[in-house]
Amino acid sequence: MAKADLMDYDEALEKFEVVLGFEVHVELATKTKMFSDAPNFFGGAPNTNVTPVDLGLPGSLPVVNEQAVRYSISLGLALGCSIAESSRFARKNYFYPDNPKNYQVSQFDEPIASEGEVEVELPDGTVFRIPIERAHMEEDAGKLTHVGGSTGRIQGAEYSLVDYNRAGIPLVEIVTKPIIGAGALGPELGAAYVSTIRDIVRSLGVSEARMERGNLRCDANVSLRPHGQEKLGTRTETKNVNSFRSVERAIRHEIQRQAAILDGGGTITQETRHWHEDTGRTSAGRPKSDADDYRYFPEPDLLPVVPPRELVEELRLALPEAPVALRRRLKAEWGFADLEFQDVVNSGLLTELVETVQAGATPQAARKWWTGEIARLANARGVEASSLVSPLHVSELIALVESGDLTDRLARQVLEGVVAGEGSPVEVVEKRGLKVVSDDGALIAAIDEALAGQPDVLAKIRDGRVQAAGAVIGAVMKAMRGQADAARVRELVLERAQA
Repeated sequence: MAKADLMDYDEALEKFEVVLGFEVHVELATKTKMFSDAPNFFGGAPNTNVTPVDLGLPGSLPVVNEQAVRYSISLGLALGCSIAESSRFARKNYFYPDNPKNYQVSQFDEPIASEGEVEVELPDGTVFRIPIERAHMEEDAGKLTHVGGSTGRIQGAEYSLVDYNRAGIPLVEIVTKPIIGAGALGPELGAAYVSTIRDIVRSLGVSEARMERGNLRCDANVSLRPHGQEKLGTRTETKNVNSFRSVERAIRHEIQRQAAILDGGGTITQETRHWHEDTGRTSAGRPKSDADDYRYFPEPDLLPVVPPRELVEELRLALPEAPVALRRRLKAEWGFADLEFQDVVNSGLLTELVETVQAGATPQAARKWWTGEIARLANARGVEASSLVSPLHVSELIALVESGDLTDRLARQVLEGVVAGEGSPVEVVEKRGLKVVSDDGALIAAIDEALAGQPDVLAKIRDGRVQAAGAVIGAVMKAMRGQADAARVRELVLERAQA
């Protein structure tokens, strides 16, 4: 679609009311899959983490993963949902190459959790209450890799390969009710909502929620209707958007695209759409089926899930602090200014900061490294910052700087070594020999050599031109490959001047 086919965003909002909805898929971090004992971990060789159950082979029978049920209940409670006394699995029938059974075991009319609400806070402090319709358990599908073409997507690919390692991984799908009234803040709200869900599942410990790995994926539904109309417009569903920024951009694009079509007298097709990060546009996927088209029926090989009330209450008591309340408390405890704390929230790295502070770092130092150098490295690689380094290693790096063993410059080199897989910060320091030289004898020797090349410096310093010491300090730092303490070098140069 050409840019001319997109209506100006403000004009679109003047003519139409935006209605949003989100389906967020959360992969659960259990040791095994939802209905089999196949291992559940990321990065295995293709088609190795599979069993006959995952492949839908004749005679294989599923068994429910108890830990997945516990995680699902915890998540449902954290979303403010009611937990069903009895819930049932169903078969969702559809054919797709990454779906080896030709049906997906999911939940239909009897989900584990329903009727909840989540508070979402925007950067300006505005709080929205997002209504949750349901959170249901299901199994993930496999993964297709499209080969050929320029984008790695199905459009233009020569052929596709399928990896069933992901097939059968436990999922919770969180479905909102229609979200009305966000107006111009709709795209921003979408990104903040997904960020809030990520914070919740990570605080619960039920998922790694790494979007670049597909642990957390968002389907964004957008529809428009004329102001004053009660009937909802026809929606589109942009599938598997995998970053907060992309969620915001995809929603904004769909609003502008749909507004242009409706204003020109056209109609919106109910369909799935694909988000293209490179062009900032969506493209048509397939017509979106309603529930009846999936021919749901109860899964005959699985009994209903009937969690004891004692278990539900035990999990309720173990719930962590809600994200909005946590943010308010941390901002006060850490003493951050409004802009400083908002910088952290906008970066999506609050959880990383919390864990880094818990590991011993100061909040200001943790903020400096996560939103500075680590974020820069992540942006350059096009990945999530949390995928590069652990909070424990960041805390260790900060400790090395604060103890004087590293300068900031050396610490950046150490960080690059950690990101490259060379080990912990301490191990990288040892391997690369990057520790700050604190031996005064070695520093004085380097200073004497620098002064020999600039014999007039001492005289200038003694005459009160202290800034002349800068040339010597620079020469010493260069000779020591940046591993000298610049402040200590300055002290020693000034001491020589007074001798």
